[in-house]
Amino acid sequence: MQDAGPRSPAQANAPTASATLTPAAGRQARVGLLVTLVLGGLTALPPLSMDMYLPALPQVTDALHSNSSTVQLTLTACLAGMALGQLVVGPLSDRFGRRRPLLIGMVVYVLATAVCALAPTAPLLVGFRLLQGLAGAAGIVISRAIVRDLYDGVEMARFYSTLMLISGVAPIVAPVIGGQILRLTDWRGVFVVCTAIGVLLTAVVWRSLGETLPPQERHPGGLAGTFGAFRGLLADRVFTGYVIAGSFGFAALFTYVSASSFVVQDIYGASPQTFSLLFGLNSIGIVGIGQLNGKVLVGRVPMDRVLAVGLALITAASLALVLLTTGVFGRASLAEVAAALFVLMASMGLVLPTTNTQALLRTKRNAGAASALIGTSSFLIGALIAPLAGVAGDGTAIPMAITQLTCTLIACAAFVGLCVPGRRTVEGP
Repeated sequence: MQDAGPRSPAQANAPTASATLTPAAGRQARVGLLVTLVLGGLTALPPLSMDMYLPALPQVTDALHSNSSTVQLTLTACLAGMALGQLVVGPLSDRFGRRRPLLIGMVVYVLATAVCALAPTAPLLVGFRLLQGLAGAAGIVISRAIVRDLYDGVEMARFYSTLMLISGVAPIVAPVIGGQILRLTDWRGVFVVCTAIGVLLTAVVWRSLGETLPPQERHPGGLAGTFGAFRGLLADRVFTGYVIAGSFGFAALFTYVSASSFVVQDIYGASPQTFSLLFGLNSIGIVGIGQLNGKVLVGRVPMDRVLAVGLALITAASLALVLLTTGVFGRASLAEVAAALFVLMASMGLVLPTTNTQALLRTKRNAGAASALIGTSSFLIGALIAPLAGVAGDGTAIPMAITQLTCTLIACAAFVGLCVPGRRTVEGP
């Protein structure tokens, strides 16, 4: 199932195909930068849609005369839409090409977001947040598939590290942007801004992003073909191992995102400003290590070795958190817990892009379906596992630490048990 050897970026209808130096190299570089920014924007738009909205939740509750649990469903609906939408859009992009499903998804995203800005009731807002997530999933899943169309091997791993930089920054700045928007307008203004961003990205995709999957590489098939593609991918034990490892690594990260606020502020008594600083440092760690991986390690160190180091680091950090939070060495300080969390989060910059790259290297013909399985499994497993961090209430960080350790151990087991023994016949970089 593995495609042999690294290949140069190849795009059917855009001048980014040649990797050799030509008189047009400068123009190709500019086009390549544009493609990077467009794919980065498509990847960042869903987290922006999620996180820009967070500071507005109390306003929404009051404005729509609803309760907090119903308004929280607007977040759950969007997340569920992003997870399930990838299962639909990914295979469609293998059948019809990348451009058409992406443009349709973006248009639906813009319309759904605009309706969210006008929603008169909470149930209507929940419904259109679900549609917003379903449509926004097109940007996530097709962006990964486009990268697989254009790149292979080392270049593909480097591109994923660049996307991690963009997608890592988006959740950091989104609540800040949302807070500033609320200084100028109400919660509906957040959706107006998201609508404007969606319109801009749709226009750029229409104008500048060509089709990357040639007709001869597409394959027809309805529902049976979709399930057949999924079965074929999951039958590859190495692909499945990378997907499981990446999904549970993401679940450990998502557990941190959902639980770190009450751990740092409620348990250790830190101020919101201190929490924001620590959250920002951890995000910088993910981005920084991801860039180190893409710019320095890729091409020099085998990717499986990078992944093994990353998995070892996140497991060691999770074990340290368990020991600290259970008081094995006495009462842990905030600095000690923050240091363990930093190692855990920063090491994700090695784990997440590498698992995605290695999984997608297993296939070319079903890149859309493969991307869908990667994205959906990450979102769903993360959403299901993260609430376990709060099973013992807000007074202890032990459930968070144990949940993260369990996730990292499962990720390691998947890599060691499925990927290592079933190494592909053609070795990647």
